[in-house]
Amino acid sequence: MFTVLSRQPCQQTGFKVLSKTPTIIALVFLLLSIVVVIAVTLVQIKHKEVLSPGLKYGIVLDAGSSRTTVYVYEWPAEKENDTGIVSQTFKCSVKGPGISSYGNNPQEMVKPIDNCMNKVKEKIPSHLHKNTPTYLGATAGMRLLRSQNETTANEVLESIQNYFSSQPFDFRGAQIITGQEEGVYGWITANYLMGNFLEKTLWRTWVRPHGAETTGALDLGGASTQISFVPEECSQNSSSTLQVQLYGYEYNVYTHSFPCYGRDEAEKRFLASLVQNSRDKAKVDNPCYPQDYETVITMKHLYGSFCTEPVRPTNYNPGQLINFRGTGNPALCREQVSLLFNFTACNDKGEDCSFNGVQQPKLKGNFVAFSGFYYTANALNLTGHFPLADFNSSMWFFCSRSWNQLPSILPKFEEIYARSYCFSANYLYYLLVYGYKFNAETWPQIHFRKEVGNSSIAWSLGYMMSLTNMIPAESQLIQRPVNPSLFAGLLFFFTAVALLCLIFVVYLCVVSRMRKNINHMDHVLATE
Repeated sequence: MFTVLSRQPCQQTGFKVLSKTPTIIALVFLLLSIVVVIAVTLVQIKHKEVLSPGLKYGIVLDAGSSRTTVYVYEWPAEKENDTGIVSQTFKCSVKGPGISSYGNNPQEMVKPIDNCMNKVKEKIPSHLHKNTPTYLGATAGMRLLRSQNETTANEVLESIQNYFSSQPFDFRGAQIITGQEEGVYGWITANYLMGNFLEKTLWRTWVRPHGAETTGALDLGGASTQISFVPEECSQNSSSTLQVQLYGYEYNVYTHSFPCYGRDEAEKRFLASLVQNSRDKAKVDNPCYPQDYETVITMKHLYGSFCTEPVRPTNYNPGQLINFRGTGNPALCREQVSLLFNFTACNDKGEDCSFNGVQQPKLKGNFVAFSGFYYTANALNLTGHFPLADFNSSMWFFCSRSWNQLPSILPKFEEIYARSYCFSANYLYYLLVYGYKFNAETWPQIHFRKEVGNSSIAWSLGYMMSLTNMIPAESQLIQRPVNPSLFAGLLFFFTAVALLCLIFVVYLCVVSRMRKNINHMDHVLATE
């Protein structure tokens, strides 16, 4: 009896040790499996990396009245609030005049355009050519040609369409944009480049600048001029008000385009008025040309335009020559230029009227003046913003120089532009001061700029940004730290291990409980 009683506790102790060991091991594996499952899942979710699907490209041909410029833009394939983050990556100026000048022989414009397009092909990866949207937007020159001869205008556009049908790019068509569209696209460009729509935070995310004010846009082309800005109060029913939506926000933009008030067409009308008021129709004095300068212009060049057609003489001969002699008279030049504007049409319309009877809200905020505005101010050695008095004194100084003095004072001397800068300066003065109603106080709010960063201020960028709303964005590519197949396998394995460990622990608990009950009954029976 003593011997048996002395062995029983030893057996029970050994059994307890043996039964506890698998339980502890199972619990350890259970906890480890749970920890691994949670850890792998958190890493997979929290440490994912969003990959950019790459860049997309777009091409815009700005077919202006005096020249054509090819712009290449790029933006991330994923878009910011439905409008791409667009930047200019290449620019090529097509040699020769604007496409409207090729009305008699549209095929002649293909070669100079092709020279630029060959350079564009080198800038865009070849595998993206077929997916690169390409647009041609024609402005006032083609608008005037269409008004003069719609058949010829259509033939020019058709010739462009035929050319691009053989190119590798996704050509979306050649169209003549309206003056309002040209104005508002220029406004979009200016504000985008100046950071009024979006800015990058320290965390490299794009946000709308807090309290950002938009900037007005002043564009002076060859055949038309545009003014666009967001006024303090704007009538949404006005035909000059357009609603623009960019990056999730809406803007009511006043914009107006004045046909025949571009720099080139305005000068033709000016020269035509000089001929009309001259006694000698073959030899005409021009107070805006530099002193001692003489040139010969054909009647076709002067009166072949839609803008000068109303004053075309009855004895019009396209090949007839007209001699112009510069007198360099600043005061008379200014007086003659003022006659290009009809300011009396606003006499009965109050202050909210520019010229020719066109309604215009009160000016608000800063403006950026580009294209012809910039080049004219630059010729006077003025850039950025400056007082009106500085502009007037520089203009008077320039207009008083003789032709031989101009090469030494101009940043870049080209006869066709140099002879006309005095006219351009006076024209710009009347347009901005008496037309748009800038004064000595508000003039410094005009910033004369050609570009911002590496991007030109032109309507084409705003055009491309607007068109990206119609280009579908590619879906994001997400890279996980663990391969999806491996992640699924690990998740399955450790979940299975955890379940098996849990079942095993439950089994051991049940077995342990049953053994305790048996031992208890044995002990009770032995006592009895």
